[in-house]
Amino acid sequence: MSRITDVLRSKGSDVVTISPDTLVSELLSLLVGRNIGAAVVTSDDAVVGIVSERDVVHCIYGRGAQLLATPVSDIMSTNVVTCVPEDEVDNLMRTMTERRIRHLPVVVDGSLIGIVSIGDMVKARIGELEEERAHLHSYLAAGS
Repeated sequence: MSRITDVLRSKGSDVVTISPDTLVSELLSLLVGRNIGAAVVTSDDAVVGIVSERDVVHCIYGRGAQLLATPVSDIMSTNVVTCVPEDEVDNLMRTMTERRIRHLPVVVDGSLIGIVSIGDMVKARIGELEEERAHLHSYLAAGS
């Protein structure tokens, strides 16, 4: 059973962080430039929120273009669900699906050490299934 530590070992622990006073226009530039879907909002090295492309789209729909000149603190999610390296991928996939969360910051002792996306989880699960398939194939071939 894969754990978040396995996912981070595979993808790396790079996390894009921004401050709460970063303008939404700067956030968008960062997301597009790094080809990512979310950034973790930190203040004094503590996670205080998360903001995603989806947050921006929903707010632009309601507020219009003036949203670009507002700080991300106005649109970020502050009820941030986090995980730890020991968490199992399957359990977190369930949580992410049920709560409609696409990104989970990985935290150890209050420090941000990584981030995982639903895509990272699916990739890890597919890897597990391929490995199981190979073992079964090998087992069946040995028995013939």
